[in-house]
Amino acid sequence: MYKIPPVVCFLLVCIIGFTSNAQAPDPLGPINSIYDEQNPVLSPEGNVLFFTRGHHPANIGGRKDPGDIWYSMLQADRTWSEPKNATALNDFRWNAVLGVSPDGDILLYGHYTQTGDPVKTQGVSLAKKLGTMTWGKPSNITIPYFKSRSNTGGGHWSTDGSILLLSLEGYGSKGVEDLYVCQRKGGQWSEPKNLGSVINTRYQELTPFLSEDTKTLYFSSNGHGGRGSTDIFMAERLDDTWTNWSKPTLVEGVNTEGRELGFHQYEAWSLYSSNQNSDGYGDIKIYSRVSIDSLMEKVPVLSDTAMQVKDLVTQAREGQINVYGAVYDASSKLKVDAQLTITSKDSVLTEKVEAARSMNYSVDLPSEYSFVVRADAQGYISALQEIELPADETRSMEVNFLLDPIAVGTTVNLKNVLFEQSRATLVKDSYVELDLVVEFMIQNPTVKIKLAGHTDNRGDAKQNLQLSKERVSAVKDYLVKKGIAKKRISGKGYGGTKPIAGNNDPTTRKLNRRVEFTIVKK
Repeated sequence: MYKIPPVVCFLLVCIIGFTSNAQAPDPLGPINSIYDEQNPVLSPEGNVLFFTRGHHPANIGGRKDPGDIWYSMLQADRTWSEPKNATALNDFRWNAVLGVSPDGDILLYGHYTQTGDPVKTQGVSLAKKLGTMTWGKPSNITIPYFKSRSNTGGGHWSTDGSILLLSLEGYGSKGVEDLYVCQRKGGQWSEPKNLGSVINTRYQELTPFLSEDTKTLYFSSNGHGGRGSTDIFMAERLDDTWTNWSKPTLVEGVNTEGRELGFHQYEAWSLYSSNQNSDGYGDIKIYSRVSIDSLMEKVPVLSDTAMQVKDLVTQAREGQINVYGAVYDASSKLKVDAQLTITSKDSVLTEKVEAARSMNYSVDLPSEYSFVVRADAQGYISALQEIELPADETRSMEVNFLLDPIAVGTTVNLKNVLFEQSRATLVKDSYVELDLVVEFMIQNPTVKIKLAGHTDNRGDAKQNLQLSKERVSAVKDYLVKKGIAKKRISGKGYGGTKPIAGNNDPTTRKLNRRVEFTIVKK
């Protein structure tokens, strides 16, 4: 199951302690209210809790709004902050978080619109993290044959980002809402596949959740019997067809005569929602099967992530922004001990700033300027990331890194290698990242790479193919001029045949215009 983040270990100890004291305050503090709270989802670090709150007057659609995404942060004193509406993630419909990636990007249920008009297309949406608890406008991602007549279906995004479970009332449904699976291959999502009659009934199957090993399915249903209106069940996946399951059984300790939804399992404890003893509305609940003694052994002695973040924000001086974050292994999503080097693009700093070598970093930088952050770690391909600091009252910004291991098969997207419009001429700003590739190949003299050029699907396919080939040649020529032997570099242009994102939306279409390299020999 999912590992317990350190900050949540301590929180859970507090929660279990509270359960033995009838006079103690609600350990979730202000998260539960007189309104409807559902769909609890924790951030990877465990210090941010996202949930859906329905019919609140502060929702985008006011009291008639069936649900907006809200969030609460774990504070230094081990209490949850007053929830805030994640306005950028919401529209007038029912909104829910399906999952959060290690870099803070969020996958959302449904397509988004800025008006009150009906959404003409359906699928899921991705919101890119811009700073501390700020996101850009959700970008719609198309899923073939996605159709749902359900207003509150829900779903779950797997830890590695390759599997999406959805509750839909659509094509092939056996009753009302059924559970479906979509798999991400070659940068695209497959069409929804019904999980079959062992899981789905002629009644409702809702809010699926998949264990980290993708073998155990948790979901809510009112079609498998149970104790109340909708109960939480679990089943084991028996093969790779996604239609062969063990018979669903009730999850112990959480089901009541009320309505239970949105179950998330974290090793020995769980988050879910129930309207039992909550004035007819849903509240977020926590259930644990372990003793307080066993959890106390895991409680961190030093300050946790939430405490560090709060301290960093308060220490940032006037006119500066605290930039902080962590470095992760792109494959395992575990933190990596790395060196961060920060260089000004605006001649603000006369020298490079080097953050301390660690898994977490923080540095105060002048606001309203641009910087390049470089991450280096033993056994990994170095990475660059540009950041532009706003001139507003923002006091902190989170910037995380995903480093690719030096291994055969590793593919690196050269995000900062750009070309003139419809030409194979490199833009000057591309040289910094290309020089990083040169440095990598010099430091690893036995490594061979294959370059791949890609375009979007607009325009003539033959011209796109030719342009992608010419851009691969331009990159190869640059590397060779810098001293890399020709025999260590192969390449191919693919035109628009291998997209990694949808081509219908301008925001995602630009992601398909890229040059990558893959390690073919170490």
